[in-house]
Amino acid sequence: MRVDRWTRQQPPTVWQSVTLRDGAQGPLRVDILHRRVRLWDGEEAQARLWRLIVRREIDAPTEVKYSLGSAPANTPVPRLAFMQGQRYWIERALQQGQPDVGLGDDPVRSGRGWRHHMTLVMMAMLFGLEERRLHHQTRPLLSGTDIRALLNHFLPRRDTTLEEVLRQMEVRHRKRQAAINSAYRKQQLNE
Repeated sequence: MRVDRWTRQQPPTVWQSVTLRDGAQGPLRVDILHRRVRLWDGEEAQARLWRLIVRREIDAPTEVKYSLGSAPANTPVPRLAFMQGQRYWIERALQQGQPDVGLGDDPVRSGRGWRHHMTLVMMAMLFGLEERRLHHQTRPLLSGTDIRALLNHFLPRRDTTLEEVLRQMEVRHRKRQAAINSAYRKQQLNE
């Protein structure tokens, strides 16, 4: 049976609502449907037992995500939702890596050159992550753009003063925080 067809046949009472995480626009609430399923690829001797996790966002019920996992039968639904939601952070890191460190650039033609480029990109992404974690208490909205601006200041080429870099960063942070606050207010009005 196709998973999407099976999902549509399920009554609303079997879906469980879970708050997945806090987001920039308020808490991300999802509905979770889970079932132990057997899958057979036609090549193995027998079907394998998996945990099917179906997730739909409450605010966007047509957006449905499916995952298979090997979680034990007694795994609580919030934990299943959390584990399924971890793909967001991977996708987000790859999205940020494109403008921040050139992940989307392919400046080389050889396989060896591509591996070298990707190694440097991953090191730069790790550096950015570590800087954001290191300064989370004092600069919770620190972004790749901010880190690049700071590096442009501190590395040998100094086109702007440190005060100007920090002023520009504060302006960006105020705008981001205002957008977050606005989204929370809108969500509270809609409840």
